[in-house]
Amino acid sequence: MKFLDLAKVYIRSGSGGGGCVSFRREKYIEYGGPDGGDGGKGGSVWVEAVEGLNTLIDFRYQQHFFAQNGQPGMGRQRTGKDGDGIVLKVPVGTEILDEDQETVIADLTEVGQRVLLAKGGNGGWGNLHFKTSTNQAPRRANPGQEGVERTLWLRLKLIADAGLLGLPNAGKSTFLAATSNARPKIADYPFTTLHPNLGVVEVDGAEFVVADIPGLIGGAHEGRGLGDTFLGHVERCSVLLHLLDGTSGTLIEDYHTIIHELEAYGGALADKPRVTVLNKIDALDAEERDFLREELEAACGGPVMLMSGVSREGVTEVLRALKARIDEDRRRHAAPDGEAGPWQP
Repeated sequence: MKFLDLAKVYIRSGSGGGGCVSFRREKYIEYGGPDGGDGGKGGSVWVEAVEGLNTLIDFRYQQHFFAQNGQPGMGRQRTGKDGDGIVLKVPVGTEILDEDQETVIADLTEVGQRVLLAKGGNGGWGNLHFKTSTNQAPRRANPGQEGVERTLWLRLKLIADAGLLGLPNAGKSTFLAATSNARPKIADYPFTTLHPNLGVVEVDGAEFVVADIPGLIGGAHEGRGLGDTFLGHVERCSVLLHLLDGTSGTLIEDYHTIIHELEAYGGALADKPRVTVLNKIDALDAEERDFLREELEAACGGPVMLMSGVSREGVTEVLRALKARIDEDRRRHAAPDGEAGPWQP
């Protein structure tokens, strides 16, 4: 299944049915009168977050979603049938954006969350509604209300507890494959990862979800490489794991490149808690490890962990550090009375 995190859809709710102009005409009944029924309501368009989906690929093959119109009213005071609505089923973490791709209409972060996108039109009144003491034979009825037509964008932001950051070939996919059952593509050339991957990681009996996104390069916010569009998938993470290639000859420059891209992306992404890790230490001796670690700590102004995704050296310690940051973030967002507070990216 291909991964698709952005889709454009065209929706239209159903129009209401028109009211009926009708009069009662039966043999042997002296008095007739108006008996036109009302039109049925048009169907509405809803969006719902469901389990079992992690891509918007279904919306590549179908972009138009039209709800059913309501049927018109009929004589003998019969109301028209309501039109059937449509429910767009999307993965958890999907944002509904207006046509300008900036205005957020809804953010579906929980399974079962349901939002009305376009309400169906009301049915028109039949002439029975217009009967009065001075107008006992009205010959008018209301037309049904028109449906709502909209163009919307669906943007998927994967929900994970920790997100992986780094330049291409920094070892992100290797780390994900070594710590979870995920099997991302791994090769010795840049941009092996072309779409985000999710993996469930376990440490000390606790589980959390890690998201791996394609690597960033300098100028990604300007569209270089694969751009920075995939950074949206780590916006919801509690902590970011910044992996740096210990065999790179430009370690400090690599670090500042990623930090600059986070700041250029905007939002609160650059302010999220980060765990900085010097990766691929299996290719370094003890002296090189200490030297590079001291240089990197001076550059980032914080502690730096050592790890090798291939030999699994230091992997458990990194996972424990991520778990501690995730638990801290959950406690910070919890309400004082123990109930979960409002979610924030």
